[in-house]
Amino acid sequence: MTFVSGHETRASLLRNCFLFADLEPDILIKVASVTTPQSFGKGQLLFERGDEPNGLFVVVDGLIRVWINSEDGRELTLNLIEPGDALGEIALLDGLPRTANATAIEASQTLCVPQSQFSALLDSEPGLARHIIELLCERLRRNTEDLSNFAFLDLRQRLAAKLVDLAFAHATITDNSARFHRRFSQTALAQMLAVSREAVNKALSALSQQDLVAIEGGMISIPDIEKLKNLVRAP
Repeated sequence: MTFVSGHETRASLLRNCFLFADLEPDILIKVASVTTPQSFGKGQLLFERGDEPNGLFVVVDGLIRVWINSEDGRELTLNLIEPGDALGEIALLDGLPRTANATAIEASQTLCVPQSQFSALLDSEPGLARHIIELLCERLRRNTEDLSNFAFLDLRQRLAAKLVDLAFAHATITDNSARFHRRFSQTALAQMLAVSREAVNKALSALSQQDLVAIEGGMISIPDIEKLKNLVRAP
């Protein structure tokens, strides 16, 4: 994807982002005028944990993985950021170093809003501040749900819950069935669940044997989303 240099084009791209959706057109144009288009190749880092904050990234195209790692090299995926979403807001709000790493897992295009401009917007635009609060609340709820799943569900149920969650963002849903349009490897799923690839392989095989998921050519589909949800809710 090639960025067009006009501010109106960038403003239109920003408008697709939840955070900026309610800004007045003249304010949005001002924001667009200071954004910096940045492209990232597959596997390229946007920033690392501990980096000083330099801006907010709005994803225009591609997919960004937000993750942390342990000293022994294990990785945990915290979030997948799609077009229309933003990342990097936490460090901008508190001024402290980045709390996680961000990597493009496919070729991606972003618009970077500089920290100074973003801070000024928060002071002058209550709608933006409200959206930031809503975004943080959504992520807090998701983290709470993930923690609850980790504490109270077995791996098969946790994998089922993660697949249901991923389906609503990365699959085509028709008549309560879901067909993923993006391939998630067992390693990628393991990094989302903080377990080994071998453990995911066993859990995925168990779900397949129960006809709760189907795998063809490395692509996952869910024949009946409600049945998979029922497994998650089962005692």
